[in-house]
Amino acid sequence: MNIDKLTYVFDVQATSFVELGSPFMAQICAAVAQDIRAGGPSLMLLEPWGEASRRQMFDEATPIRLFGALHDLVLSGEAPDLARHYPTDDTAGDGAAAWRAAAQVIPSRREALAAFMTHEPQTNEVRRSASLLGGFLEVARASGLPLRCFELGASAGLNQFWNRFHYDLGGDRAWGDPASGVRIVADWRGQAPDTDRAIEVVERAACDRRPVHLTDPLERRRLEAYVWPDQRTRLANLRAAIDLALEERVNVDVADAPSWTRGRGAPKLGTATVVYHSIFFQYMPKESQAALVQALADHGAAASAQAPFAWVRLEPDMHDMRTIEMRLTLWPGGEDRLLAFSHPHGTWADWCS
Repeated sequence: MNIDKLTYVFDVQATSFVELGSPFMAQICAAVAQDIRAGGPSLMLLEPWGEASRRQMFDEATPIRLFGALHDLVLSGEAPDLARHYPTDDTAGDGAAAWRAAAQVIPSRREALAAFMTHEPQTNEVRRSASLLGGFLEVARASGLPLRCFELGASAGLNQFWNRFHYDLGGDRAWGDPASGVRIVADWRGQAPDTDRAIEVVERAACDRRPVHLTDPLERRRLEAYVWPDQRTRLANLRAAIDLALEERVNVDVADAPSWTRGRGAPKLGTATVVYHSIFFQYMPKESQAALVQALADHGAAASAQAPFAWVRLEPDMHDMRTIEMRLTLWPGGEDRLLAFSHPHGTWADWCS
């Protein structure tokens, strides 16, 4: 087992948690890095990545899998000694103490925790819709048409209902349903899109290779487990978005993104067709990435002014995974534009001129 690579990944992740405003997660992550160096119980769960490269561990979000598994155990109510160190609405939690409690629990819960970690993270972060909204506004402005919206890697499908959320975007910028239970607060900076524009969504659909089924309480809990426990507003919005999705009888097709896009995403006269995704592309195998890009290009080639086609995505720069870009490619023409740099959870967006 390559201890140096494992500790490097957790050290970097701990720094990232600090930068992303989660002190509890930074504490517990730093404690795991020390446990790895000491040959502690964390290695029981990290064995599948023992010989992985650093890039593979980052691509597969290995630390996020581990912490999601522990948080799921807390949410289950089956580990009270661990749960008492986790944040609540009234307490900040203690990450170092939480890890000491986790180390005692792991040997008896190893099988269940390891099983949780076999599934790639599916955060379904609803605040990312604040950055995606800028792309939808730009498509609506450029086309003057109602939108058909198709989401890839949609997890539970919560962000299908982005136009049913309310957005407070800083200053006097606001958009969406003022009565919505999902209250998205984000800081839009720079030459932001015009939020005075209404958007009509006439069709929406989504796919995921392994969707989260919201009617299953255990799968709903999995979504909650990936929310960092000291970020309580994120958790509240997730729960509100789940309620909305259940009310709307959400559906996510079980499908591979390239083939589903090819079958569902063709341009349609009188509408602007939008294929969109967020923090998803990096998890696809290289051959699937190429197949998706080709399917999008083929639909773009069939687009016209009366049936435009758009690719909206919030994804890391593939050369610098710490830089998150909000991009739009719009056909006919196929112009690819960097619209903004964004926080990975949509907390802020710096819009380009």
